[in-house]
Amino acid sequence: MDSQELLLAAIVEMVPGAAEAGQRYEDAVLELLGRHGGTLERRTRGTDGTAEVHLIRFRDRAGYEAFMADPDRAAHRAEAGDAAPTTRVIEVHDVNAGDS
Repeated sequence: MDSQELLLAAIVEMVPGAAEAGQRYEDAVLELLGRHGGTLERRTRGTDGTAEVHLIRFRDRAGYEAFMADPDRAAHRAEAGDAAPTTRVIEVHDVNAGDS
């Protein structure tokens, strides 16, 4: 990983009873990553549909900050209203077998 790159794991919890709306919100905001130098490397969904885990890479921290401040992202969140999921974001790094 380039020293300026930022690798994030996002744990997304859907609002009970609003999983489909939450998934539509995630579909929309993940489409915005590219305009900020972000790439969705992997998107997984729990078998019951109530949670997702995303692995996202940005070229740099400024791209991540710009994504978070993107007015289109805010508009999607406002549109989702109470159905907008909650997300925990963890900055991570790759670990090779044998590394700790």
